[in-house]
Amino acid sequence: MKEELIARVVQVLQINMRWMTWNLFLAFIPLALSVWLFRIKRGGTWLWWLGFLVFYAFLPNAPYLLTDVIHLIDDIRTIQSVWMITLVLIPVYLLVILGGFEAYVISLINWGHYLHRIGKSHWIWRVELITHFLCAVGVYWGRFLRFNSWDFITQPDALLTKGVEEILGKQPLVIIAITFVVLAGLYWIMKRVTLGLSQRDSRIGINSERANSNTPNI
Repeated sequence: MKEELIARVVQVLQINMRWMTWNLFLAFIPLALSVWLFRIKRGGTWLWWLGFLVFYAFLPNAPYLLTDVIHLIDDIRTIQSVWMITLVLIPVYLLVILGGFEAYVISLINWGHYLHRIGKSHWIWRVELITHFLCAVGVYWGRFLRFNSWDFITQPDALLTKGVEEILGKQPLVIIAITFVVLAGLYWIMKRVTLGLSQRDSRIGINSERANSNTPNI
């Protein structure tokens, strides 16, 4: 019985690893672009603006991982073992979902860093709210209408017609509003945790350098 259960868990994880790896890859595309756009490059060139558009086209893929919790519910029903679910399944899902959302958080932190660098710090919170709303729409398009980021190029007409028409209904607007609130709330928490850890690491690094500089040479 144990062997069958373990084999079933391994099978479920193997199936999940395919879409988990792919979704994480898509989530880390905007993170990589945010480093290039907002930390390395300076705006103004056509290449920067092209990268900026691609950044926003792929950004909803990061918070989209939050909706993959629906697969966890199906897997729990399949495995039906409290220990396997608690010790294996849930940790894997948490790692993937948090990894994707952290990519979202760091991407927006980099965006805010760029705005601060060009003297537009007062725009940071506005840009964050606008981005949360756009990503809420993008998550709805991806989860319910099954659109992908590259559909902006491959089928822009369907995206603009069907996509816009679908979100004007009462139920889609409610879902988008709830998604917006969830994104804004989780982002507010994770941003402070991320910045707090970053500042702590910086202080540790500074203290280590001071300690090394104060240590006499032998």
